[in-house]
Amino acid sequence: MAFKCLFVFALADHDVKRQEEYVELKDVFAVKVKRRRSAGQQTGGTLLGITLFQCKKKGLKLKEHAIHLNNLSEDHCEIWFKSLKEILSGFKNRPKSLKVFVNPISHKKEAYQIYLDEVAPLFKLADIEADVTITKRKGHALSILKDCSLEEHDGVVCVGGDGSVAEVAHGLLLRAQMDAGRDTDSIFTPVQAALPLGIIPAGSTNVVACSVHGIRRGMTAALHIIMGHHQPVDVCSFSSMGRLLRFGFSAMFGFGGRTLALAERHRWMPPSQRREFALIKTLANLNRDGEDICEHGSWQTRQGLYLNISIMAIPCLCSTAPRGLAPNTRLNNGSMALIAVGNTSRSEFIKHLKRYNSTTNQFGFSFIETQTVKAVKLRPHSQGRCADDVSENEECNTKTMPIISSEGTYPWNIDADLLEVPSELLIRVHPQLLTLFGADMEEAEEAPVKCSCI
Repeated sequence: MAFKCLFVFALADHDVKRQEEYVELKDVFAVKVKRRRSAGQQTGGTLLGITLFQCKKKGLKLKEHAIHLNNLSEDHCEIWFKSLKEILSGFKNRPKSLKVFVNPISHKKEAYQIYLDEVAPLFKLADIEADVTITKRKGHALSILKDCSLEEHDGVVCVGGDGSVAEVAHGLLLRAQMDAGRDTDSIFTPVQAALPLGIIPAGSTNVVACSVHGIRRGMTAALHIIMGHHQPVDVCSFSSMGRLLRFGFSAMFGFGGRTLALAERHRWMPPSQRREFALIKTLANLNRDGEDICEHGSWQTRQGLYLNISIMAIPCLCSTAPRGLAPNTRLNNGSMALIAVGNTSRSEFIKHLKRYNSTTNQFGFSFIETQTVKAVKLRPHSQGRCADDVSENEECNTKTMPIISSEGTYPWNIDADLLEVPSELLIRVHPQLLTLFGADMEEAEEAPVKCSCI
């Protein structure tokens, strides 16, 4: 709907020149009656007219803009108010009721304040009902999403960092499989989530929010939700021993997994301090892990020593990686970026990491291999090799291959959440499995800030 509302007004000039301006109602998200009230007065007041609230775009930012239409006639204002409200209610993608999850301990424990200051007033202005849950523990949002009624809601919103977003996204998709009666084995075909997911960034890196909004800003994210902007996004499934472990957007094994595992063992430290400690400590004890990698398509096998392996279905933009951790993939191109960092010196590996914070190609090293893939199976070398006779059209199915037991587990960094996997991991991409509130942005236009996102 591209309605145009024409406003005619007279300039303060004795010749009374007339000038016409218009605003498209597709950019308006609220209309209110404007009255003058004395201090403390809650109702009534002197009628001044009506006010339209417009969503205006400036670069990557969305901001609220008020347009005041002065009119002292109760009848005229009532007619305009009702007509405009009826038109605005006809935009089908705009939510009227939202289920909101807020992680109060994200980053600097500022998520709830961000919601109260930047998001809740806009939701109220747009007449959106919000059912808010303040999560109390890891897995709280997941447990609610598995059991609660979602029929009365038009979307789900997460206020938090990447770990919180991953949990809510996984919960939405797992609920969709449960409702559809799908058996979640390693090669099942998942169904799409029933509701779109909105992300209000309140973490340290916010790679999912930055990838979809192009910016870390609560008001921008809230207005994307209010305006009903929909962006389909590819999602990965992570399976081991023939069963689904979780859904997610990105994963790192090796350096990325070990760094997160070390940070998790030092949660008594402040967040920024433990991230810095884990990064430096892991670099100091850099290990070369032996792995086999199977790539989907005409299944290819790689075997060797790797410092880090990343598999990402989205670009993973953040302030310290303005081009993205995986700049060669997009939000919904139906593929994943496989980035394998081979055995090299510590100094060369650090050069590679530093390049993420610049526009220089971070993969321009001889020890780095990048591939565009549909699926990947990664198995630590001690667990044997992938079958050499896997045909081109056959899934690398863990059910038909021997599982070699392991005494320990292997740390994976999946969307900034630690996952301990006892054996091989099968990662598959599922095109446009989830809808996010937002728009596809190529780059985040933010000044770099200091954080540890790898």
